[in-house]
Amino acid sequence: MKTLFSIVKRHLLWVLMLAWLCGPAWAAEPQQLLMATTTSTDNTGLLDYLAPHFTKATGIDIRWTATGTGKALALGQNCDVDVLLVHAPAAEKKYVEAGYGQNRREIMYNDFVFIGPTADPAGVKGKSVAQALEAIKAKKAAFISRGDNSGTHKMELQLWQLANLPKPEKESWYVSTGQGMLTSINVAAEKSGYILTDRGTYIKYAYDKGGQPPMVVLVEGDDVLRNQYSVIEVSPKNCANAKADLARKFSDWMADSQAQKLIGDFKLLGQPLFIPNAK
Repeated sequence: MKTLFSIVKRHLLWVLMLAWLCGPAWAAEPQQLLMATTTSTDNTGLLDYLAPHFTKATGIDIRWTATGTGKALALGQNCDVDVLLVHAPAAEKKYVEAGYGQNRREIMYNDFVFIGPTADPAGVKGKSVAQALEAIKAKKAAFISRGDNSGTHKMELQLWQLANLPKPEKESWYVSTGQGMLTSINVAAEKSGYILTDRGTYIKYAYDKGGQPPMVVLVEGDDVLRNQYSVIEVSPKNCANAKADLARKFSDWMADSQAQKLIGDFKLLGQPLFIPNAK
């Protein structure tokens, strides 16, 4: 009995010793990359769809915060993240020129559309962007703005300007939510109002409504409505602790043929939410 006990004890000691020696390797966590991104890439489910493929290909665990592009750029500037996936080209270029980011790379696009109730009280269906905004203003129809400095909000402000119309921020029919895209669309639906959204998020909204949403696309197709998404690496010159090597791997992977095909294959209601266009 003593001999058997001694053998078991000796084996147990060996197991414990091996566990102690190998423990750090077993406990080692995968490399982690932090990203700030726009709400559309998160709300649509695109990132949940891409992330496992990226981790499998690189061994890197990616975590993200979804917010407006303006706040995402600020998170990068403040060294809170390592990489950005955003959609406000003019602001992005200024960001890189200021030394906060590097290697801006175009990855995919969709387009912006104006949506509203099927009744279309301002009669904007089929009009140009400028004509639609003029009609909304003339009818004092409810217009919902995100008002959050996101890429979509920046585009909305640009469109009022291109239409030679002042931003109607003090008008009673102009409602600023300060919220993300899906929340703002729901507010617009409740108020039977109009709103600018990216097509990908609208498709997700329509999908969530069983393919029969109360809000429909009314204005689309103008060249100015193109919605480009890009990856920007946080500059290690501004943020010494930025994981520039991991950010570059993410950027390279997003531009590679595998990820580009995955993006093109990501569809709801039979429609692509984003179009890959990495060079």
